[in-house]
Amino acid sequence: MKFTPLKLPGVLEIGIEPEIDARGFFARLFDLEAFAAHGLPTHFAQHSLSHNERAGTLRGLHYQAGGLEAKLVRCVAGRAFDVIVDLRRSGPTYGQWCSVELAAISHNAVFIPAGCAHGFQTLVDGTELMYQIDVAYDAQAAAGIRWDDPSLAIAWPLADPILSARDRALPYLT
Repeated sequence: MKFTPLKLPGVLEIGIEPEIDARGFFARLFDLEAFAAHGLPTHFAQHSLSHNERAGTLRGLHYQAGGLEAKLVRCVAGRAFDVIVDLRRSGPTYGQWCSVELAAISHNAVFIPAGCAHGFQTLVDGTELMYQIDVAYDAQAAAGIRWDDPSLAIAWPLADPILSARDRALPYLT
């Protein structure tokens, strides 16, 4: 497994190192010792799947109030532009964002530490993202910030995103 730090502290792109032969390949997606060595959770309380029918679907930017939720996100079908926003007020990167393209064909994932908001925009029809979350979901703590917050100026790849009414009504960060 390859662990590549992204622009925000604690955010890692995780790639596979496939063992290839005439049949295809075999690769680890999770390794308890490797995750522990990188300071990542080794227990996930929840596994979820987000199925998105159409390209341009945008979900986010979501987080749990109190900054208690870390996520491992992997694209298992299609492609998505994945965005992480740092909401850790005590850090030097508060209010900054980074992105990574997750693609089923690439078999990559992104680790999102607690204290960050997360969102994505699908790039092709039929995109699915699998979430592994380190704590149980708390509906009372569900929160978010607007996808088009001008203080973030996120460069979403597709115009006219498909949004839920809830995501359209999220507040700005500032």
